[in-house]
Amino acid sequence: MSTTSRRRLSTAEERRETVLATAIGAFAARGYFGTSTVDVAKRAGISQAYVYRLFPDKETLFVAVVAHCFARVRAALEAGAARADGSSPEAVLSAMGLAYAELIRDRDLLLVQLHGQAAAVSEPAVREGMRAGYARLVEYVRGASGGSDAEVQRFFAVGTLCHLVVSLGADEVDAPWTRTLNEGIRHP
Repeated sequence: MSTTSRRRLSTAEERRETVLATAIGAFAARGYFGTSTVDVAKRAGISQAYVYRLFPDKETLFVAVVAHCFARVRAALEAGAARADGSSPEAVLSAMGLAYAELIRDRDLLLVQLHGQAAAVSEPAVREGMRAGYARLVEYVRGASGGSDAEVQRFFAVGTLCHLVVSLGADEVDAPWTRTLNEGIRHP
């Protein structure tokens, strides 16, 4: 491969990463259905045609954004597992939970996850992207923690509850129902 081809490829890869990073903010703000490729292009400072050169359609772009977010979640869980105080499933899952709670301080990431779940109901490609992302995470968490199916299920159930608490701002309200939801969980 010539130096020019390598440079062009590198530039295209860099631009693709820039578009993905920019698209996270766009999709977080308006969701899958409310965001257009024009919105993403404007945020990225490129033409809509260039967005289509990198991604053939909005659906492919959104699925790539979802995959990018799952990769960020996986990296946070790996970092959490590496910081675990011990090697028991409880210690590793706890450390991963703390890392995830820190990660979802990034509201754009949280919102893309929520929008992905909502779009998965009616969009088959998004559903498959979400399934693939969760499948990789579940298997990673199971393998890294050594946890039982019940422990891994509980880990994901608490993570989903954290999504609910954070998205509703329930951690900012002092009421009996919010205390019930907040008791014993960690979230930003």
